[in-house]
Amino acid sequence: MSTYQLLYQSYSLIPFEPRELDALLASARTRNQQRGLNSILLYTPDGRFLQLLEGAREAVRELYNQHLVHDPRHYHCQVLSEGPSEVASFAGCPMEFFPAQAQDLRRLLAPVPVPGAALLVPRPHTRPELVELLLEFMRHGEPVGL
Repeated sequence: MSTYQLLYQSYSLIPFEPRELDALLASARTRNQQRGLNSILLYTPDGRFLQLLEGAREAVRELYNQHLVHDPRHYHCQVLSEGPSEVASFAGCPMEFFPAQAQDLRRLLAPVPVPGAALLVPRPHTRPELVELLLEFMRHGEPVGL
């Protein structure tokens, strides 16, 4: 079975207090374990979420389309990238959480710089590049190499 990944961002309707965030993470861990999904969630103090889901395609798509998009605690869900992956990038992590700052998300989602080519348009990161940046953020607390 190949792994499917979906990366999205959204905005909370109101800022989450630590107790509310803990409750959200606990229920998400249980739900993801039941579905065999892995997930990384970043949350900023200004209420921005960035989440990467991975697992079986049907389970990932169902969770996103049937649950996450309709969750009233956040809005403007936007899929940034999705598709198959050769390997699970963070197997065994039903819900890994990392607090982040707004500038961390801006740096993670910034276009790839085009060195020395003023006439070329910067391109967005590919999903594998974004996953690698998220993994670096997990390891080092910041996206490395940007």
